[in-house]
Amino acid sequence: MPGEAIAGDIPADRLTGPLRRASVKKNVAAIHVSGKLTLLQRKLSNVLLLNAYDALATQPTHRIDARTLCLMIGYNSNDMDTLKASLRGLAETVAEWDMLGEDGQQEWGISALLSYAKLKGGVCEYAYSPALAAKLHDPKVFALINLNIQRRFASGHALALYENCYRFVRTGSTGWWDLGLFRRLMGVDGSDYYETYKHLNAKIIKPAVAEVNRTSNIIVTPEMRKMGRTVTDIRFRIRQNPQLAMIDMDDGGAVRQGAVYDSLRGLGVSDRLARQWIAEHGEAYVAEKLAYVGRQSHVKSPVRYLTAAIRDGFTAAEPEPVPEPARVPDPGRSAAQEARERAEAEREAALAEERRGRAARMARVRDAAAARTPTQRDADKRLFLAGLRDPLEREDFTRFGWGSALNARAIFSFWEEMQPGLFDGL
Repeated sequence: MPGEAIAGDIPADRLTGPLRRASVKKNVAAIHVSGKLTLLQRKLSNVLLLNAYDALATQPTHRIDARTLCLMIGYNSNDMDTLKASLRGLAETVAEWDMLGEDGQQEWGISALLSYAKLKGGVCEYAYSPALAAKLHDPKVFALINLNIQRRFASGHALALYENCYRFVRTGSTGWWDLGLFRRLMGVDGSDYYETYKHLNAKIIKPAVAEVNRTSNIIVTPEMRKMGRTVTDIRFRIRQNPQLAMIDMDDGGAVRQGAVYDSLRGLGVSDRLARQWIAEHGEAYVAEKLAYVGRQSHVKSPVRYLTAAIRDGFTAAEPEPVPEPARVPDPGRSAAQEARERAEAEREAALAEERRGRAARMARVRDAAAARTPTQRDADKRLFLAGLRDPLEREDFTRFGWGSALNARAIFSFWEEMQPGLFDGL
């Protein structure tokens, strides 16, 4: 979560690709939040950061469709009051950092999590202070949280623990935190009740650890340090969760060593998009689509075609219509036989026309989906999936996306409602 990150030592020799820079140094960077964020505000903050991440260093302001933002956070897209309250909370929350600067000198600073936000015309516009934007964009300091994992959390304390531990996944341990800092990270500082370790352990530590281990892609194990009988410090050992291992966007070292990644990059796919596809679909699926696109001799833009193939689950080229051979009248056939054959031919022609019409509508859907931003596309798919009740339909859509034949009618209705007139002229 932006502003509440703690990143540990990241050795330069373990960074690959664009993360390798001459100025990378070992340091312990910490960004803490002074204030208590709700689960909704934590999730909102992560989505805003992910939406802005690629342009953090180049653009002073960022924009996202407000309806899409609401859907990604998981609340009613018409509830603008809740969105306003959450944005206000982020603007009123202070981030503080105390870290070793690039020049080797200690640097302390504070900033609001958002320098401003506004809603106008269905669009949320927002900005970070330049100093905070630089910290959030630096992979030594901050690691993006996978939103697929974030959505699983039901507790703000568990999500806070996950965020703060995930920054140390490369090093295997958070290092020791004094209990005062830990209470602050969990948003329970200032509470007399949680000054007692027994209460802190029973109500915060144990439930949060259990949810992180059950829900996320890491396993955390708390360890305590005492002075006499009093617990003074806590740290968390961290390892990958073998049951829920996911390829995270920030841990691209292993992915970049694979043949599938090399093929994607050789085709012209960006580093971030290549890792995203492999993370979301797996190497086998992406390799299958690469092979499929390679067999299409008519493709002028391989990257664009591959994007559609991965998104919509292309498995074979649309068959070209075959002209019906001219029938030679046979005087030996009865009038009834002729009528049945004509009716059958008409049915076949109608089915062929229906298939062509469906293919044309599918093409309109693919184009409409491609025109949306990545954030909007993710929200569109989740909104559609939420309306499917049949497990087979859900599985088919999960596998094939907007190319799901089993859900074709529902897909067309969904997009007609999203963009009235989308299928006009077909």
